[in-house]
Amino acid sequence: MEPKRNSGWHHHPELPIPVSPILSWPPRPLAWLKWISGYWLVMSSVLIELALAWAVYAWLMPSWDTMQTLQLGWAAQIWVRNLITLALVAGGLHLWFYSLSAQGKRLKFDARDLARNNGTYSFRNQVLDNMFWSLASGVTFWSAYEVLYFWAAANGYAPQINLASNPIWFVLWIVLIPIWASFHFYWVHRLLHWPPLYRLAHSLHHRNVNIGPWTGLSMHPVEHALYFSSLLIHFVVPSHPVHVLFHFYNLGLNPAFSHSGFEGVVAGDKQRIKAGDFFHQLHHRYFECNYGTAEMPWDVIFGSFHDGSETATQDTRARKKRMHGQ
Repeated sequence: MEPKRNSGWHHHPELPIPVSPILSWPPRPLAWLKWISGYWLVMSSVLIELALAWAVYAWLMPSWDTMQTLQLGWAAQIWVRNLITLALVAGGLHLWFYSLSAQGKRLKFDARDLARNNGTYSFRNQVLDNMFWSLASGVTFWSAYEVLYFWAAANGYAPQINLASNPIWFVLWIVLIPIWASFHFYWVHRLLHWPPLYRLAHSLHHRNVNIGPWTGLSMHPVEHALYFSSLLIHFVVPSHPVHVLFHFYNLGLNPAFSHSGFEGVVAGDKQRIKAGDFFHQLHHRYFECNYGTAEMPWDVIFGSFHDGSETATQDTRARKKRMHGQ
């Protein structure tokens, strides 16, 4: 039976939303390449993050000699750089979409405005609440993991490669990093929905049903510690600093795009940059679905996929009732 369409949105992509073909059997290599090209061959957050990683590596890194010793000076430099970067990206998206309302509600998934004078949030304001947790906790944990890695790499405790010595792995690892991040996020996210951890930590992020750019990294410190632990793979898998920085920006900045609430940035009557992720927007509204990301079909495999249709909404509500007994 054809899935019913979901009419409860101001805007949504064509429904049902597609499933990543990466684990299809029998393999569908052309479909997978087409899927990947949707991230790499258009102006998207992924390309922006990769370009930023190269620029920071080239011009804004402390020297390797400096990073051999843990010192407040260079650690603070990294914290300030990350603070400014997140403020520019999340703040810039918020300015465009909400403060200036530069494209009105065109391509906005949920027509409602972000909450004000609401006791659910710190400071009774959704944006200020999200900014506080993103900057005070999010940037701090992001920077702590970054300092730890570069101190270890500078002292030879983390395996490294360069483009000249291993060009194939260098390029392949760039493509695989978002896939690994998606795999890690799915399992951490499922863990965070375990009732004790949900009440302790993840409920803070789920204050946000209608989401905005600052929502993406608005998490409890416990969640930040788990979320950024994805970076620990670089202590095992040989990497270049560009890989590591790209991974950090994928984790630290991509949520601002994916939680923007808009499918894309429109300028001159044309979509210029892909932005919001309807896959994850569904998670914030319906809660017990779409724990992972659209890059990997883990939710399909484990029965928690919401494809945006009315049928999937009914199935998700029944599943939530079974899980929570209500």
